Amino acid sequence: MLRRGSQALRRFSTGRVYFKNQLKLALIGQSLFGQEVYSHLCKEGHRVVGVFTVPDKDGKADPLAMAAEKDGTPVFKFPRWRVKGKTIKEVAEAYRSVGAELNVLPFCTQFIPMDVIDSPKHGSIIYHPSILPRHRGASAINWTLIMGDKKAGFSVFWADDGLDTGPILLQRSCDVEPNDTVDAIYNRFLFPEGIKAMVEAVQLIADGKAPRIPQPEEGATYEGIQKKENAEISWDQSAEVLHNWIRGHDKVPGAWTEINGQLMVRNLQFEDGKMIPASQYFSAGETAVVELTAEEKKVAETIKVIWAGILSNVPVIEDSTDFFKSGASSMDVVRLVEEIRQKCGGLQLQNEDVYMATKFEDFIQKVVRKLRGEDQEEELVVDYVSKEVNEMTVNIPYQCFINGQFTDAEDGKTYDTINPTDGSTICKVSYASLVDVDKAVAAAKDAFDNGEWGRMNARERGRLMYRLADLLEENQEELATIEALDSGAVYTLALKTHIGMSVQTFRYFAGWCDKIQGSTIPINQARPNRNLTFTKKEPLGVCAIIIPWNYPLMMLAWKSAACLAAGNTLVLKPAQVTPLTALKFAELSVKAGFPKGVINIIPGSGGVAGQRLSEHPDIRKLGFTGSTPIGKQIMRSAASNLKKVSLELGGKSPLIIFNDCEIDKAVRMGMGAVFFNKGENCIAAGRLFVEESIHDEFVTRVVEEIKKMKIGDPLDRSTDHGPQNHKAHLEKLLQYCEAGVKEGATLVYGGRQVPRPGFFMEPTVFTDVEDHMYLAREESFGPIMVISKFQNGDIDGVLLRANNTEYGLASGVFTRDINKAMYVSEKLEAGTVFINTYNKTDVAAPFGGVKQSGFGKDLGEEALNEYLKTKTVTLEY
Repeated sequence: MLRRGSQALRRFSTGRVYFKNQLKLALIGQSLFGQEVYSHLCKEGHRVVGVFTVPDKDGKADPLAMAAEKDGTPVFKFPRWRVKGKTIKEVAEAYRSVGAELNVLPFCTQFIPMDVIDSPKHGSIIYHPSILPRHRGASAINWTLIMGDKKAGFSVFWADDGLDTGPILLQRSCDVEPNDTVDAIYNRFLFPEGIKAMVEAVQLIADGKAPRIPQPEEGATYEGIQKKENAEISWDQSAEVLHNWIRGHDKVPGAWTEINGQLMVRNLQFEDGKMIPASQYFSAGETAVVELTAEEKKVAETIKVIWAGILSNVPVIEDSTDFFKSGASSMDVVRLVEEIRQKCGGLQLQNEDVYMATKFEDFIQKVVRKLRGEDQEEELVVDYVSKEVNEMTVNIPYQCFINGQFTDAEDGKTYDTINPTDGSTICKVSYASLVDVDKAVAAAKDAFDNGEWGRMNARERGRLMYRLADLLEENQEELATIEALDSGAVYTLALKTHIGMSVQTFRYFAGWCDKIQGSTIPINQARPNRNLTFTKKEPLGVCAIIIPWNYPLMMLAWKSAACLAAGNTLVLKPAQVTPLTALKFAELSVKAGFPKGVINIIPGSGGVAGQRLSEHPDIRKLGFTGSTPIGKQIMRSAASNLKKVSLELGGKSPLIIFNDCEIDKAVRMGMGAVFFNKGENCIAAGRLFVEESIHDEFVTRVVEEIKKMKIGDPLDRSTDHGPQNHKAHLEKLLQYCEAGVKEGATLVYGGRQVPRPGFFMEPTVFTDVEDHMYLAREESFGPIMVISKFQNGDIDGVLLRANNTEYGLASGVFTRDINKAMYVSEKLEAGTVFINTYNKTDVAAPFGGVKQSGFGKDLGEEALNEYLKTKTVTLEY
C-alpha cells in the first residue's frame, strides 16, 4: 500500500481545543505534513505511543522523527515492513509493542502490511490528496490539474486491502483557480486544511462518531505516477488542455518539449528581431498603443526629423525603422537624447530609453508616456513602525521585501522581534512562508534574465552601489539606532563598525564593478588556421545569502556587495532575531535606484525560508555565515542542484601571548579579542594561551579592567558592554559557564546574568582550562575569556595545542620578537592571523576560514570570485 504526497512545506497552527476522549495512536509516515499532524494530535491530548518512519538520510532525521524524538516519543525507523510479501517479524513485534488503538497515516511512502493496518482496535486512517474515488493512486494532485478538474480536495478514509478504495471518513474540497499549480493548491488548501482534517478525523473516532461511507465505483479513476519521461508536451491540443498539462506538472516532474534538440526555451525571437521572455508569449498582448494628441504629434514630428538627421543613410524614417539596425552607434544615442532635450522643451530621456525601444514607433510611444508621466516607477509604499528613541524618530519597515515592494507574508503570519535591552517587543515582523521564498526567487530570476539589471553596463551598476553607500552613510544614525534596538549592539560600536564598515564595503565593491576581467590564453594553433582563446568572468544568476545575528547589517554588506558588483541578483534571509536593518537596507536600495527584483529580503526562520533557499533549483549560489552544523546541512541541501556554496562558520580562535609582549597592549587587545561586540564575534579569541611567567599578572590586570567596564543601555554613549543578542543565547552562555565550573576550571570573575531587565551577562574569566575540557574545545560566542597557561619557551608545544581544534577561522600572537611572530603565523592553521593586534579587518583584505570554519572568502578581490563563473571562448580564424 503505497502512499504519496507533495513535498512542499508550510507552517500551520491552530488554537488548542480540549476534548474528553483521547486515543493511543501510532503515526506511520514521514515529512513535515506528518510532523504537523503529530504535533497537533499531541496538543489535543491524544497520546502518540509510537512513530514509525523512514531511516535517516545523509545523517538527517525526517521532520516527523525529529519532532517525536524531541518529545521522547518512541521512534522506529524501518527501511521496509515486509520482504517477499511477508511481514518482517521484528518489525511487526516492534509495532505491536506500543499497543496503539488507531494507526494514523498522514503521508507514507512505504508498503504497510494488512496485518499492521488491521491490528489496532479502530484500524487505520489515511490522508489522500484527492476527492475519492477520483484520482486514486499516486500523483493525485497533478492529475487533478491535468484533467482540468474544477474542484480539488482531499479524503481521509479507512484503509482496506485495495488501493485508496476504503470507506470515506471525511472529505474537503476547494475551487481550482485558473492559474493554480500543484504547489499553489497544496500550500493554500491541502496542507493546512489537511492537518485540521486529520485531527478532526481522529477525534470523531475517539468520540465514536466517525462515519464509514463506501466509495462508489462510478466516477472512480486511477492514474499512474507522473515522471519526466511521460511529461512531454503534445502540441496538437487545445490551449486549455496545454495549460492544464503544463501546470499539472509544475514543478515536479516538469512538463517539457524538445525544439531543435534543446529542452528549455527561455526567450522567443520574432521575425522582426524583437525578443521577449518565453513566459510572456501567451500574455494578454502588447501594451496598448497610445493615441497622440495634436501637441504630442508635433513632438513626434520633431523627433522624426532628429532620427533622419542621425540616420542619414535611411531615405525615409518609418514606424518600423530600427535605430541600431540602421547603423546607429552608442555615440548616436547620446546625440539623440541631447538633441531631443534641446528641441523638445527640455524633455529628459535616458540612454536606456533608446536601448529599450529601438524601433521608431516604440520609441515615440515611450516618449509620449514619459511626457504624460505614465512611465514613472510605482511609488514605494512602506508601512513603518515608528519609534521616538535616541533623540530621533526611527522608521522601521517590518514586511517582506519582494520584487521592489514591501508586502505581508503570503499567509499573513508574523513574529515578534525583541529588544534585548529590556525584553520588550519592538514590532511584529512578517514571517516568510515557502510561497514568499519562491516569489522572491522568481523575482530575482526575472530581474536577472529579463530585467534592466541584466542589461546594465558595469559602470552604471557601480554608480548605483556608490549611491547606496551614500544613502547608508546619510542614514547611519538611524541604522545604528535600529541595530542597537534589535541586536543589543552598543550604539557607538554600531555607528563605527556595524554601519561604518557596511558603507566602506559597498564603496569598495562599487569600484570593482568595471574592473572584473578575463584573460587571453595562448594555446596550440590548429594549423594552418589560427586560434584565439580568452576567458570571461560572468555572474552566476540568482544568489541566496543567509546571514547571522551578531552583525546584521555588516554581514549583509560583506556578502551582498560582492554579489551585486559581480552582476547577480539576490534573495537574502536575515537572522530571525535581527531582521530590521536588513529591511531598512531594502528601503534604501529602492531610493538608490536598484531595479525591482534585484534585491529581495525575506525575514523568517532558517528551518522554512533558509532550508527552501538552500535546496531551491533556481538558486545558483548560496553564501552562509553561521554555525558549523547548519553549514553542513546547507551543503547537503545545496547538492540538490550542485549550487555553488561559500561558508563562514564557527571558530575557536587561539590567541598566544608570549612573555616578551608589550603587556599593556596585550591586556587591552586581549580583552578586545574576547569582549568586542559582547563576545558575539565570529573571530573572537576563543582561547588564550598565556606564557607561564606573565600568566598571573595578565589575569590580574584583565580582571581590574573588567571591573571598570560599564554594563548598560547600548544607547548610552558611555556604555562599554550591552546585552546579549537574545534570551536563548544568554541561557546557553550561562550553561557554558556551569559546564566549565563542573569540569574544574577556575571561575575568576563573572559567569552570571546581570540582575537587571534584559539579557545582560557579566564579562567572564576562566583560568586553569585544560585541553580536554569543554571550554577548551567549544566556542562560547559570548563574553567569556578562556585562559590556559603554557610553559616558558615552549613555542612548538603551544602551537600544537592551539591547532588542536577542528576550527580555523582566526588566530593571534603577541610578541616583540618578529622572527617568533612570523614563525608562529606560518604554523597557525587559520584563515587569518593577527600579530600584535586583533579584530583588524578591512574591506580590501580577504576573510574566511579553514577546516570546519568553512571555505570561500568575504571581502577583497577574492570575494568577487565567489559570485562569478569563468567561461572559456575559443575561436578560429
